[in-house]
Amino acid sequence: MQAVILAAGEGQRLRPFTANKPKVMIKVANKPILEYVVEALRDAGILDIIIVVGYKRSRIMDYFGNGSRWNVRIEYAIQHQQLGTAHALKQAEKLISDDEFLVLAGDNIVDSETIKKVKEPWTLAYKEAEEPSKYGVIVTSNGRIERIIEKPERPISNLVNTGIYCFTSEIFERIGDQTDLISVINSMIEDGYDFRCVEANTWVDIVYPWDIVKVNDFAMRFSGKVMAGKIESANIIGDVSIGKNTIVRGNVYIKGPVVIGENCEIGPNAVIMPSTSIGDNVRIGAFSYIENSVIGDNVIVAPNSYIRDSVIDRGCMIRPNFTALSDLAEIRVGDEYHRVKTGVFVGEGCNIGANVVAEAGTIIGNNVTISSLKIVRGVIPDNSVIM
Repeated sequence: MQAVILAAGEGQRLRPFTANKPKVMIKVANKPILEYVVEALRDAGILDIIIVVGYKRSRIMDYFGNGSRWNVRIEYAIQHQQLGTAHALKQAEKLISDDEFLVLAGDNIVDSETIKKVKEPWTLAYKEAEEPSKYGVIVTSNGRIERIIEKPERPISNLVNTGIYCFTSEIFERIGDQTDLISVINSMIEDGYDFRCVEANTWVDIVYPWDIVKVNDFAMRFSGKVMAGKIESANIIGDVSIGKNTIVRGNVYIKGPVVIGENCEIGPNAVIMPSTSIGDNVRIGAFSYIENSVIGDNVIVAPNSYIRDSVIDRGCMIRPNFTALSDLAEIRVGDEYHRVKTGVFVGEGCNIGANVVAEAGTIIGNNVTISSLKIVRGVIPDNSVIM
């Protein structure tokens, strides 16, 4: 069986992390989200994969290539304009040789057992969710789907559509010129098609910046325990993965689950607490404390820094005594307002001076420069300079 992964979208609500890369290439536990999808398909025995790419597509194509690194075969279909999920699927039509095939999103982590469940045509996977209004909610009766309602304003059901489907080639006739896949499915149900649903075992999604931290924590269960670096007199507890050529200096305390990439230097006397991932070529200074956070590649965190429940994207320079606070915060994302307990979000290539404090919920754009001795809050646009 073939599988089509829809990976053309941008993910505007995840800015600044999607300004330079598509949503599917956001890393959790040091791997792009899309990589977890490819691996789940492979583990389910599906080796023929078509990825529909669009926004910043070179980031995906350069990373995955022909798929040989994962022992799969990958082809690409291009959606030049992001007009919707049905339109995205339509771009893959010429590459599909099987009558029956799977469709799934590239921005959700899913397991192989869930994929194996979606094996009959006109089946989709659902999952119970605490915040169903963020998703498409399915209305069912005796295992049959009566309707899918996108982001309902009032509570209807807590069963959400995961975007994992089994279709036949007949779906392309039904798509026609339509751009929205849910509209296509609802019209087919009205015309008598028997859509059924199965429950997903594992399915997690990233919608907002603070979801990156939650999904990073979830992805840790796939990481295992690897000790490939050099460890001085450190205290390491639990599942901790340390990459090649990484040095962990004396008196460092690490409590897993933690993932540390290659060519890093940690400490001395640093503390790395659970659910933290640290990318490649990272320097964590002495006496720094990091907990439940995502640190991207090529980041330097100078001594005596405190980072909690936060995301720092690649290539940032953070000077001594930086503090990323975590607390209940009101955050504006586009026209939406959210009240969540979270830390701080820092885009790519930022230069943050010494003794800077970022209040909980602060979103710092890409390539921002912040002078020393500043307190920052709110949303700071890309390329800003705070003197």
